[in-house]
Amino acid sequence: MVDEFYMLLAISEAWKYQVLTYPNPAVGCVITDKNGAILSINAHKKAGLAHAELEAAKEALSRLNPLLKFPQNPNELHTFILHNHQNLLKDSTLYVTLEPCSHQGLTPSCAELICALRVKKVVIGTEDNTKRAKGGSEILKKAGVKVAIGICKKECKELIEPFLSWQKGSFSFFKLAMRLDGSYDNGIITSLLSREFTHKLRDVCDLIIIGGETLRIDKPTLDSRLINGKAPDILICSQKEIDKSAPLFNVKNRKVIIQNNIDIPKKYKNIMMEGGSNFLQAMRNKVDWFLIFHSNLFSSAEGRSIKTNLNLKLIHNSRIENDIFGWYKQINN
Repeated sequence: MVDEFYMLLAISEAWKYQVLTYPNPAVGCVITDKNGAILSINAHKKAGLAHAELEAAKEALSRLNPLLKFPQNPNELHTFILHNHQNLLKDSTLYVTLEPCSHQGLTPSCAELICALRVKKVVIGTEDNTKRAKGGSEILKKAGVKVAIGICKKECKELIEPFLSWQKGSFSFFKLAMRLDGSYDNGIITSLLSREFTHKLRDVCDLIIIGGETLRIDKPTLDSRLINGKAPDILICSQKEIDKSAPLFNVKNRKVIIQNNIDIPKKYKNIMMEGGSNFLQAMRNKVDWFLIFHSNLFSSAEGRSIKTNLNLKLIHNSRIENDIFGWYKQINN
């Protein structure tokens, strides 16, 4: 059960960046010393940034030698650690949710780095079967590193479901925010940090889909202004006439599509949906996951509340200030 304990820590860390790593998988990593003391818990945070193993190695080495000054660029960081690790991680154990990559992509091979660090054992949640990245475990074994595969495999495979969907086509999720009484109108619902998290998700999405009712009632902008991010394209599904003076039409560098059906254009790969009860009901069988925020508020005003027939399975939940949010999948009865 010791390996499972550390792996669950890595999984939990990776979930903080779910979808934000698009088009890369969410991956978490834990490094312990030879006595089992935790040296680092880290994750891959965004495409183009350091992979989870590299982030964890940096954190662990920084703890063991605070005088080390690490570069920010992932490639430079990789090279720096190769030449300055001082064998501080010799005989350590590394836990990673996904098999370390074997190839040179935007960043160098994590498997090669782990070998150079003289790590004694690597515990892997699930194998990487993508053509470019697979084979990391074989590199480790040939270097004499002990390798265990399949620890918390179910949870680790669930973690990378969005990534596997992007590889094959598209991944979509329905984002919903509500108060404790189920209401979702009459002003701001969630905290500023929760709204910033939503804007981070928008920033990595190709497309946001809404219904005509959301446009007419809420008049949203649906951009990523809270983090100075990009504004994804918009698809409005409506059988009624659309008011093109709405704020979302005035955002630069975005395409707005209007159609009278709920078919999703195939060219988009990372898709977010936002709306209320009616749109949720209409799109329930067209989304992979649901992202639901619950604030700690009740509403005294009469207004809209969530009323739909859904049976959901909680995959992972977390907290942002006083808000609780969870990733869910629909259970088909």
